[in-house]
Amino acid sequence: MNEKTVAIIGAGPVGLAAAAHVLERGMSPIVLEAGPEAASAVRQWQHVQLFSPWEYNVDKAALRLLAPTGWNSPDPQSYPTGGELIDRYLAPLATRTPLRETVRTSSRVTAISRAGFDKAKTKGREQAPFEIRYQNGKGPEVLRADAVIDVSGTWFSPNPAGSNGLPAIGERGRADRIAYGMPDVRGADRDRYAGKIVAVLGAGHSAVGTLIDLVQLADEVPGTQPIWLLRGADPAKAFGGGSNDKLAARGELGTTFAALVAAGKIRVETGFGVTHLSDSEGRLKISAGACCGARSVVADELVVSTGFRPDLSFLSELRLRLDPAIEAPVALAPLIDPNEHSCGTVRPHGARELAHDEPGFYLAGMKSYGRAPTFLMMTGYEQVRSIVADIAGDKEAAARVELVLPETGVCTRGGVESAGAAGCCGGPAKDEPSTCCAADETARKAGSAGCGCS
Repeated sequence: MNEKTVAIIGAGPVGLAAAAHVLERGMSPIVLEAGPEAASAVRQWQHVQLFSPWEYNVDKAALRLLAPTGWNSPDPQSYPTGGELIDRYLAPLATRTPLRETVRTSSRVTAISRAGFDKAKTKGREQAPFEIRYQNGKGPEVLRADAVIDVSGTWFSPNPAGSNGLPAIGERGRADRIAYGMPDVRGADRDRYAGKIVAVLGAGHSAVGTLIDLVQLADEVPGTQPIWLLRGADPAKAFGGGSNDKLAARGELGTTFAALVAAGKIRVETGFGVTHLSDSEGRLKISAGACCGARSVVADELVVSTGFRPDLSFLSELRLRLDPAIEAPVALAPLIDPNEHSCGTVRPHGARELAHDEPGFYLAGMKSYGRAPTFLMMTGYEQVRSIVADIAGDKEAAARVELVLPETGVCTRGGVESAGAAGCCGGPAKDEPSTCCAADETARKAGSAGCGCS
């Protein structure tokens, strides 16, 4: 038995999977969840149907924990909603398996350091345990651990409406008319949006899904008017790979959206970089640009679906190695940088790419992608399988690749888009794919030929 204690921050799908792998390795997981129950972030989007079927959404170690409980596996080819993911998988995993003894809910992490070491002190640092400070209903608590896996996600840190990465002028003062992420416009939030002019800012899956729902709401409630605010100039980039996408539901989402735009069901405003939000005769005036070149749209509600960013505030005393633009681990960042490519998947990777200059600390799950979009749950499962193997000292298993990702059907590299580009991202892994791809992307950015991985 390996007596290491591993602190896991976040009890979402990837956090619970990490805990399952830690248990299998004979180590002791302690999961700190800020919400009142496991999967609190998933509960915010439980109305959304995933575009990956069940076969891609259940971790193998978690499945082995669930098996003795009499758990009934869903149809592997069916597509769950977020609520079904909780009810049929995450809740049983958190409450009916040995993980129920490891999850501490309402426990928000506020700081992490090394016991007896501030960030500047080096000698002997690696031998010191991590000290995790967290808040619960009893007040401040302290936990010490041999390793830390931060899978706290990004859902509660949405990007603002402003096109420069800052809140638009007037944004904070109009919070009552703004929602972030993907509100349930046809369900729990129906009264808020029915019969209203609703502007949706963004070009990712959350924006697309919300706009499709608003069109359906408009068919049910006259007066509902969706407006798509797009920062870029080309709406077609949001349509995806269609039939080339190996995740059929993801391809269908883009195809459905393209048809609605073509039919004029959605008003489209391209090149709309929001700068100001103000009041206009009881409505919200959304402006792009300043002075003479300013444009504006008037709406009742604004949905900001511009992605998310990691909360790094409680990691300030750790030695992180992050890409300065993407805020992802430096070896991973070139593979997911949306400035270089936007295929939506990345070759499987693990402990080596996710490690930092703080031995024993790892970012995983959506948070490991920093500000990059389109994370897949199964990518997170592979990440934590490798990380836990590395913590346990099984370097061979940590380096092994045990995942093949489906192609998206669209890949943009260096500004050139190709449909159905096999091998661009995802697909069968190359020999030593992680180091090869990272080196290849880095070399290409520097103007060299690279190693040819891509």
